[in-house]
This record gives sequence, structure tokens and C-alpha cells, in this order.
Amino acid sequence: MQQEQYIDELINFITASPTPFHTVAASVALLKKNGFQQLREDEIWNERETALPAGNYFVVRSLSSLIAFCWQGAGSNTNTIKPLQMVGAHTDSPSLKVKPIPVKLQQNCLQLGVEVYGGALLAPWFDRELSLAGQVWWLNGLGEEQSTLLDFKQNIAIIPSLAIHLNREANKKEGNGINKQTHLVPVIGLSNDDEELFFDTILKKQLNIDADAEITGHDLFFYDAHPPVRTGLARELITGSRLDNLVSCFAAVQSLISGEADMNNMIILNNHEEVGSVSTCGAQGSFLRDTLEWLVPEREKRLAMVRTSLLISADNAHAVHPNYTDKHDPQHQPRLGQGPVIKHNANQRYATSGSTAARFKMLCKKTQVPVQEFVMRSDMGCGSTMGPLTAAEIGVETVDVGIPSLAMHSIRETAAGIDCWYLYQVLQRFFRG
Repeated sequence: MQQEQYIDELINFITASPTPFHTVAASVALLKKNGFQQLREDEIWNERETALPAGNYFVVRSLSSLIAFCWQGAGSNTNTIKPLQMVGAHTDSPSLKVKPIPVKLQQNCLQLGVEVYGGALLAPWFDRELSLAGQVWWLNGLGEEQSTLLDFKQNIAIIPSLAIHLNREANKKEGNGINKQTHLVPVIGLSNDDEELFFDTILKKQLNIDADAEITGHDLFFYDAHPPVRTGLARELITGSRLDNLVSCFAAVQSLISGEADMNNMIILNNHEEVGSVSTCGAQGSFLRDTLEWLVPEREKRLAMVRTSLLISADNAHAVHPNYTDKHDPQHQPRLGQGPVIKHNANQRYATSGSTAARFKMLCKKTQVPVQEFVMRSDMGCGSTMGPLTAAEIGVETVDVGIPSLAMHSIRETAAGIDCWYLYQVLQRFFRG
């Protein structure tokens, strides 16, 4: 695949993935297209003590996390197993999640109450056309539970700003306080006689299910209705929602697909990273550990394999902002278009060590890709990733990396297309040995 085609397909992947559920569905489609076989966690993978045969597999948990791997088998005549080349990323992004009982009617405006999911930059959500997507659970006429992906794929909501005439301090820093309960309530239309019935009816119509079906639950998120686009005089930039961290998810999936047949390669795409990863399908959950135990039931073999493996935790990094250069350490200012970034933190907010950083630099050198390094200013707090959590959970050596980007956690983030391509090239080389 050439660079321009890769970037076009990346944009298509992000557009098709407004929620973690859609990200996993899009990833599954790519994996199945390339011959990967689905495993289920409620089935036994290695019946009658027979090891899982060599092959390409994937497993999904909670419809929003995915592990896929090219497996050469545990072997029966050796005490050692080939190391796992592992890449981790997360499927979720900061957003606005619809509350369980969301419908409000205020001043002739029909609205849906939301919770802020993750550390979202809130101001850019105002005055922007929004759509709605997620997963819906419902009972059919026979009382059977069903689950369906939902994506309106059109403008259905907006969060209007308060006019400057009514807030003369709006352009001053102290005038921009945003109340998450009262200011961030999207308007989806004008009044209706029965608001609750109205919302359920709209969901059923969108899902194309019977009117007598019962909606029993939903995980629904508002998202920017405008897809990612190329911008810049030479179209060298990509701006759009969810670049953090779908750029890494797409690179992981595409790299695994094109990996070498005689390697043990694996990708881990976890949900809930933006809210701490403490969940059934998050990095602090048991998903990866359970999968490794299925693959290699013998504890000694499994530990030996993990201790010789490497995890590349791929999650976007902060590029130096041309208008706020003082927010970066003077010696660590990653630039757009200059390659992936190795992320360091002395307090283990990132899992990178001197050893794993050296291994990633060598990988970039072999791939002829430039590489940069980042450390947060010593007088500022540092974010984290799934890297330290996974490293601690299973004991795997880990390096935290990511493409440089601007406006992280905004509804529209910005990155350089060449950096997306560079990341794919490096991960592809990693999976090819």
C-alpha cells in the first residue's frame, strides 16, 4: 500500500468509527477480509489439551475491545516459545455520552442530557453539527435480547453558544467557565407531546426494528458530524475527530495484516483508556491476561514468552504548538511531520525505559523513519497511557510512542499525514522481524 492510499483509507476508517463499538466492527471487517478467524471467550479454544493450531485469530470483548494475533503455536517439544511482538492502542476518545434517561424539554427545545466522557476539551463542542452513534440493546416481540450498532450519519444536534451580547466576558479567560450539567445539553429539535416516546420511536426507526420492540439499554455518544479532512496548502495535514487514538488502531490492524507468517504478532485494542482503563475490557481488566492464558496454559512457558516480548504502546503525543511553545520542555519539542515520538516520564506515567527506547530507535533506523522524543515540562502534570498498566499487569517490557498531534482531546485534532504513514511503516517492520 502506498502512502496516499494509506491516508485515504485511514480517513475512511476514522469516519466509519464514531464509537469504540464501530472501531471494533471496522477492525473485525478488515481482519476477516484478510483471513483471520474469530474466537469466542465463551468457547474452549484448546479442547482435549490440544494447543490452538497456528493461524490468524481475533477475539472481541464487550463489543468494544479486540485482541488479534498471528500465532505460530505453543509447541509441544520445547520449553520456549517465540516472543510476542505486541502493539497496543485504545478504541475510545473523549466525547459526550447520552444519559440513560436523557430527554429534556426546555423553552420549546427538545434536548438530550449527556455526561462528559474522558478529558474532553469542551469549548470546541459548541456551535458544531453533531450526530449520534453507539450500541443499542432491545427485546424483540419474542422477548429475545438483541444488540445493534447505531449511527445516524447525519446532523441531528447542536450545542448553541450563549450570544456574546449576553456574556460580554466570553472572550476573556475568566468568562469561559463551562458547566457540564447545564451548558452542554445538545438540542435535537423542537418540542414534542411525549418526549420519552419520541426518543424511543426515533431509535427504533433508525435501527429499522419493530415498533413493539422494547429498548432496554444503550451506550450512545455524540460526535462531530463532519468527517476528517486533509488540509494545508499541500494537503499535508489531517484534521478531524478521534485521531487520538484511531490513527494508532488503524496502523496496528494494517501492520498485523501484513506481518510475517513465522512471527508471533499481536495487537491489543482496549476500550476505556480515556477514563482510566478500569473495566472488563480496559487495560486494567483481564482481557489480555486471559487471552495469553488460553494461548499458553503452562505458566512457566507463558512467563518465559512474555519476558522476552516487547509491547509498543501507541497513543498520540503532544506536538509543540507554534502559538504556545512555552508549554514544552525546551529540549523536547516534537514537531509535526518529523516522525513518531518516544514518550518518557520518570514517574512511570509512560512505560518507556532506556532499553525499550533504544529498541524502538533501532527499529526506526532500520525502517528509515525519523524519530523524536518527548518529556513533559517538569513543572506540569503528565498524562498516561495503557502502556504502564499493561506492563504492570503481565510483566512485558514496553515503550510508549505516538504520532505528534495538536489540539489533543478537542473535537477536531490535527496531525501530519506523513507521521501517520511513518507509524504504519515502523509497526509493519516490527511485525516483520
